[in-house]
Amino acid sequence: MKRFESVRRPHPLQADGTLVDGIAKERIELLPIRESADIIFDTSDSNVHQLTNRVAEAFAANAQTLKLNVMSFGFKYGLPADADLVTDARFIPNPHWREDLRAKTGNDEEVSVYVLAQPGVQDFIGSYTDAIRHVLAGYRTENKRFATLAIGCTGGKHRSVAMANKIAELLSNEDDIKVTVSHRDLGRE
Repeated sequence: MKRFESVRRPHPLQADGTLVDGIAKERIELLPIRESADIIFDTSDSNVHQLTNRVAEAFAANAQTLKLNVMSFGFKYGLPADADLVTDARFIPNPHWREDLRAKTGNDEEVSVYVLAQPGVQDFIGSYTDAIRHVLAGYRTENKRFATLAIGCTGGKHRSVAMANKIAELLSNEDDIKVTVSHRDLGRE
């Protein structure tokens, strides 16, 4: 009753009757299924998140896996609408200003080495991935199964690409996270 009252919707079986009438009809109609069930969840004192956890524990071996997309992007093209977390890589010197690196991308080893070797970058990556692990653990506790971590630089070609690749590599070592990498603005210029 509390769940139906909290969403302020009528029970599908109450028709012109009361909420109690609808729940009583539901119990009658589901009685044959209940009698043949191996597992019964009493959800009287559960919220939707607790119920999800109980069902996952009972039936899904990999239900706790979080799907994380680590996305690079260019700020000049706007923030990704689907980003859950956004990080700025513009504190790193821009390879665009190096003639030998300008035409390459963060997927190229020379650019990646240059970006990741800049002062403070390794410390940032270590601290950031440690913090992200705590956030992702909270997401799993709250039954959030999909997340997008967006890392931006000016054009989404050099710094954010190298950083996204490295952070994805580090987070892919986690047992309960399935990591993918995408580069939203790569090749857009």
